Amino acid sequence: MTVAAIILAAGASRRLGQPKQLLIHRGEALLARAIRLANEAEAAPVFAVLGSQAETIRATINPHDARVAINKDWEQGIASSIHAGLHVLEEDATGVLILSCDQPRLTAEHLRALIETFTEQSVPAIVASAYAGVHGVPAVFPRAAFPGLLALEGDKGARALLLHPPCPLIALPFPGGEIDIDEPGDLAQLN
Repeated sequence: MTVAAIILAAGASRRLGQPKQLLIHRGEALLARAIRLANEAEAAPVFAVLGSQAETIRATINPHDARVAINKDWEQGIASSIHAGLHVLEEDATGVLILSCDQPRLTAEHLRALIETFTEQSVPAIVASAYAGVHGVPAVFPRAAFPGLLALEGDKGARALLLHPPCPLIALPFPGGEIDIDEPGDLAQLN
């Protein structure tokens, strides 16, 4: 079983006022960190979906670490980035790990646990992160869930599909998963 990774990194970070993908946390840009964690968890291949300021951000990505998928429709919302990522997946991927680049508490161990739990299942299942009373990303979706992901519209991300999953859902605790970087005040919480 192969599990690819799609890192959603196309947004303009308007509330933050600067590209969150390039924010430095503990000496590493948030997007570079997400790429590194996906690789350490042995997702393959790893795709970074870019949109706003794509060329500037692309220049920071080592092509050996991640492939770039450009979402020309990034202004339409997160669903378009999920679509862009799914459209570049190889046919042999049995599942896809979807993650964002702005969860500073994320670890390679958590991603590895998601992937391992996914590959251990005898029937297609979604393996999602559980935090703050919800199921969310990072999450691994089987190919059977791709039509549901492709049906998402606007600013509805994968969490919308997790509310009504098309197959069994397994949740793994992700302490701190609710912490993300959206506004300048969120940066202060990291330090």
